[in-house]
Amino acid sequence: MGTDNQTWASEFILLGLSSDWDAQVSLFVLFLVMYMVTVLGNCLIVLLIRLDSRLHTPMYFFLTNLSLVDVSYATSIVPQLLAHFLAEHKAIPLQSCAAQLFFSLALGGIEFVLLAVMAYDRYAAVCDPLRYSAIMHGALCTRLAITSWVSGSINSLMHTTITFQLPMCTNKFIDHISCEILAVIRLACVDTSSNEVTIMVSSIVLLMTPLCLVLLSYIRIISTILKIQSREGRRKAFHTCASHLTVVALCYGMAIFTYIQPHSSLSVLQEKLFSLFYAILTPMLNPMIYSLRNKEVKGAWKKLLWKFSGLTSKLAT
Repeated sequence: MGTDNQTWASEFILLGLSSDWDAQVSLFVLFLVMYMVTVLGNCLIVLLIRLDSRLHTPMYFFLTNLSLVDVSYATSIVPQLLAHFLAEHKAIPLQSCAAQLFFSLALGGIEFVLLAVMAYDRYAAVCDPLRYSAIMHGALCTRLAITSWVSGSINSLMHTTITFQLPMCTNKFIDHISCEILAVIRLACVDTSSNEVTIMVSSIVLLMTPLCLVLLSYIRIISTILKIQSREGRRKAFHTCASHLTVVALCYGMAIFTYIQPHSSLSVLQEKLFSLFYAILTPMLNPMIYSLRNKEVKGAWKKLLWKFSGLTSKLAT
C-alpha cells in the first residue's frame, strides 16, 4: 500500500453510459422524470399507509419498509448519475465512492431479506388465517424488519471494507454508472478472484437463501390455494400474493443475473443496464404494482382523494 502505484486515488472518474452530449441530455431528462416518479410514488405509498388505519397491518408495515428502501436505493445512485450527465468532469471523491458502494449494497441486501419476510407474512395470511394476528404480532414484525436492515448493512460493511483495502493501481477510471462493487474491484493491482468468490458466496447467502425461503413459502401458499373449494376463494387468495410475487420476480431476477452467474459472462454494458434497471426502474415500478394490483391500496387512494376533494370544495366555498 505504500508504493505509488498501490495507493487509492483521491477521486475517481465514472465513464457512465455515453460520451455524446446530446445523448447525455436526453438521458438526463428521461432519468430525472423516472427518479421524480420513483420518489413521489414511494413517498405517497408511505403517506397513504400512515394516514389510512385500514392499512395498519403487517403486510403494509413491511411495504412501508420496502418503499423506504426503494427510494433510498434510487437516491444513493440517481442524483449523482444525473449530475454527471451535465458535468464535463465526471469525478466522484473517494469518500463519496465508498459511501455510495456501502449504501447501494446495503439497501439491495435489505430488500432481498425484506421480500423473504413479506413472503412469510403472505404464507401466514393464506395458510393460517385464523392465527394470522397472533403469528404476525407487532413485536415479531419489528424484529423481522430490524433483522432485514441489520443483515444487509453488515454484509455491505464487510464488502466495502474488504474492497477499499485492496492495493489499487493508478487507473482511476471506473467503467460504470456508479461505484458498483464489481467495477471498483477491477481497479485493483492484484488478482481479485478471491474477492469475486466472496461476493458470490455472500450473494448466495443474502440473495439465494431469502429466495429459497420465498419459494418455500409460495409452494405452501399455492398448495393451500389449490385446496380451496370455491373459485372465488382461490382467486381472492391468489390476488393477496400477486403484487408481492411480481416484485419478487423483478428484484431477484435482476440481482441473480448480475451477481450469481460467472462475472465473465456479462459485458460491461450489460452490467450498466442491469444496474440502471435495479436503481431506477424497479423502485419506480414497485409502488405502481402495489397500487394497481391491490384492492385495499386502491380503496385507500379513493378514500384519500375523496377527502381531499371534499376539503378543497369547502375551502373554495
